[in-house]
Amino acid sequence: MPTLRALECFVTVVECGSVTAASVRLHLSQPALSHQLASLESEIGTPLLERLPRGVRPTPTGLAVLADAQAALAAAHRVVDSGRALAGGSRGRLRLACVESMTVPVIAPIVRAWARKYRDVDVELSEHSSADAMADSVTGGASDLAVGPASERFAGQTIDIGTEDIVAVIPEGLDLTDATGVSWDDLRGRPMVHYHSSNGLGVWIDSEAAAHGISPAVSTRTRSATTAAQLAHAGLGIALVPTSALPARFGGVVKPLRPTLSRTVIAMVGSPSDPLVQRFIADLLRRGIPSGRPR
Repeated sequence: MPTLRALECFVTVVECGSVTAASVRLHLSQPALSHQLASLESEIGTPLLERLPRGVRPTPTGLAVLADAQAALAAAHRVVDSGRALAGGSRGRLRLACVESMTVPVIAPIVRAWARKYRDVDVELSEHSSADAMADSVTGGASDLAVGPASERFAGQTIDIGTEDIVAVIPEGLDLTDATGVSWDDLRGRPMVHYHSSNGLGVWIDSEAAAHGISPAVSTRTRSATTAAQLAHAGLGIALVPTSALPARFGGVVKPLRPTLSRTVIAMVGSPSDPLVQRFIADLLRRGIPSGRPR
């Protein structure tokens, strides 16, 4: 099998028209260059260059293989260029996972900036309803990076991104509308918009409620925290949602919980050495978690 160096020597000699000029361009001694040419001709089994009184020219066989030799060198250069671009983070693919409430306020602004700045980087996003599902996605190799609450299932590298509060969305007209905050006792016996069992947020809220002696009176369930906020605004009951789940310019009544209930938002890192992963984490840390202010 001919080496790329031998092909490079052959192509350069043809382009320069002489061994002397080619050796200067390649920074090789003439004996070393002649050795590479002889090795290539031996591999193919016939001369590729015709020696002239002044310079050289390709033989018919040399002309026949020249295009393929040039294509092989071009392909090798593309391999190197592509590898350098991937290593430098200017090209490639990033597979993101996140909880659905963080898609718009946390992930979307960064992805939008990347679309303008890194046109050769493809970002694939998958949304999940629980931290455990995200952890499985990263551990199983389906995602390079996941953003959301922590999961005990994930044993890899994690990075704290910030914290967000859990707030109460109150149906308009409820007697709590004018309250400065909502306590767990205020929720006792009141209809609540709660979460499907597949949503890890519901399990956590149940455990917090139990710690305060509360068993939620569920009026309806949903898999989405954003939908829960809208259902509460529509009058179906009180919903406890993370601030990231509140749409921009949300028109509902939002109250802080008393005492404050918050959760840490982390990044689960599946590919620590990937420059795209490291760059996205840096952007996450720079932006932080938007703070939704109860109204």
